[in-house]
Amino acid sequence: MTITLDWLGCATFRLTIDDLVLYLDAFMDLPPGAPDTGISTSKVERADFIMVGHSHFDHLWGAERIARNTGATVIGSHESIRLMRDEEVPEAQCMAVAGGERIRLNDDVTVRVFPSQHSCIWTRMSPPDEVCLGDMGLTLQERTANLAARFARRSEPSTNPNAEAQRAYRAQNNQRPRGEGGALAYLIETPEGSILYKDTSGHWTGIMRDLRPDVALLAAAGRGNIDGEPVQGSLAQFASREVDLLRPKRVIISHHDDWNATGVDPERTFEPVRDELKRQHPRVELVKMGYQERYPLLQFSR
Repeated sequence: MTITLDWLGCATFRLTIDDLVLYLDAFMDLPPGAPDTGISTSKVERADFIMVGHSHFDHLWGAERIARNTGATVIGSHESIRLMRDEEVPEAQCMAVAGGERIRLNDDVTVRVFPSQHSCIWTRMSPPDEVCLGDMGLTLQERTANLAARFARRSEPSTNPNAEAQRAYRAQNNQRPRGEGGALAYLIETPEGSILYKDTSGHWTGIMRDLRPDVALLAAAGRGNIDGEPVQGSLAQFASREVDLLRPKRVIISHHDDWNATGVDPERTFEPVRDELKRQHPRVELVKMGYQERYPLLQFSR
């Protein structure tokens, strides 16, 4: 069985298992000024399933185009599927899940769906190697007010030379999700081993510690969310905690590139995560992926 992985920018991957083509998220039409990943939704010629981690535009946007062009089935939260139906993706190509489902993808491959958590975007954040404390116990109303203030700042003058182009770019997206729509995690099970996919930095501890995937595809962005509360520590420490729960052989991180064209160096995230995992989990292999590398995902040295 041949299993390869391509990173397509942000938290989007293409996972190929023999002749089965899976897209994990669908956001690959990046804004002006972002790195060139060498692919766009218009270039996708084959897809069997699209598994969407949550409903934010930088994860879901593009799934409707891939689905309409290829006939792929979109698997996602009820909110993600509502948005797909608004985009006129046929009902037969929509599969709404909430966690607890097991879906057959072909004769050899299945995927189990689990409820997850989104990163704490309503809190104060810090660079990935700096400890961030506080913001515990906030009510939903307080979180919503914090988030509204953050969004309001986006309309203020920016030093980013791509700011106006980015605003025009985002205005092309008609999808208006209710929050993140409910974050999900996917455990893809093959005869060669299992692959966990999460597209945001959050989890339920009781779920994660029982999964034991061979490979973990983990997001490294924002403030980590542990059981509904912000991590009291750094993003790198949060990533290490996820690895401690999962005990995978191999880890690949995403969502750390400059997908939103703000000029942020992706090494600022990768290096602290690498250093923390090296200290805490020296036997776990952390893979640094470039775009579209067709990485042989489940081949391990004996």
